[in-house]
Amino acid sequence: MTTPRPLADLSADEARRIVLRAQGFIGAPDRRSGVRGILRHLGAIQLDTISVLARSHELVPYARLGAVGRRTVEDAYWQDTHSFEYWSHAACILPIEEWPHFAFRRRAYRNRPHWNHDLPDGVYDQVIKQLRSEGPLTATELGGAKKTNDWWDWSGSKVAVERALMYGEVVCVERRGWKRIYDLAERAVPDDLLHDELDDTECLRRLVGLAGRSLGVGTRADIADYHRLKGEQVDAVIAESGLVPVSVEGWGKPAWADPAALETPPRGRHRTTLLSPFDSLIWERARTERIFGFTHRLEAYVPKQKRIHGYFAMPVLAGGRLVGRADPAREGRTLVAKQVTLDGPKAVPAVAQALAEAATWVDCTDVRVERVDTPELREPLAQELARLLG
Repeated sequence: MTTPRPLADLSADEARRIVLRAQGFIGAPDRRSGVRGILRHLGAIQLDTISVLARSHELVPYARLGAVGRRTVEDAYWQDTHSFEYWSHAACILPIEEWPHFAFRRRAYRNRPHWNHDLPDGVYDQVIKQLRSEGPLTATELGGAKKTNDWWDWSGSKVAVERALMYGEVVCVERRGWKRIYDLAERAVPDDLLHDELDDTECLRRLVGLAGRSLGVGTRADIADYHRLKGEQVDAVIAESGLVPVSVEGWGKPAWADPAALETPPRGRHRTTLLSPFDSLIWERARTERIFGFTHRLEAYVPKQKRIHGYFAMPVLAGGRLVGRADPAREGRTLVAKQVTLDGPKAVPAVAQALAEAATWVDCTDVRVERVDTPELREPLAQELARLLG
């Protein structure tokens, strides 16, 4: 692909602020649109099984809106078929308006020759029949999720309904106690969206454009990663995506930006908050290092003795920078900061504020700090927390 001539030259700081605004961290949040507005703005909110303070899909709107109720978050996602769950950056909640854009992926799954699980004869049709007559249903209600206690040893009905989900014949209409609730797409998706009429090129063009707008500015790899596209898929459509070529100081690679993001400089209040490791601001490690000079790594799946920052270390965003991280847990009504990393003494007030606000959100009345990477900052942090929590 021939690299087009940049239409703008951005400093590293300008790019960082554009990214923060695009991701909803600069300026007063639009509370009228609430969680649904955040979902539409980001285009994808990643799901994950880990729950420490809350699950990641709850932490994402909290980081932007503040102490929004957890029930409010779930209702915003799932009521009135506002969203659907599908494979995007990973398993994600997506705005229902994006259903047509994933036709290319549904077709690819329908044409897939090999799967990890065998599908017994007749089970697929039986599951569709049962959903039509009884749905919405969980996998357990469809006949059982697993054959044995091994999490990957799926039953025939679970294999069938997950296959139907990837094909687009079935939709996850809700998560209840982390279980998927399945229904037929023909019943769950609005008629004006329930079609696979867009060809692959048009699907990709729209997703690349949406990813660029959600990122604000990004490299080819950044844009591809947002919905887990291939680099060559991005190359094929980026010229028609509505994004414009730019250069960014220190990035070393061509970039593309949302032209609307270039029209006015980002202004307004910066959020101070804990971030889920699965937040789209930081979910791609190389991009996070390039923009923030911050090495971000989820260590939940790293052996305990090899962890550096902790099981679910959450980066702290303040003043548009990543100034530390905290690995939280809960004991009753106490939020426990098992391990805290601070980017110097100036980070103490911000990290304390982020911990105190998170504690209040999850109905904790106290914060206990166990370990700080810089021991001499442990007491100042504890004192600041005591002041904030009164």
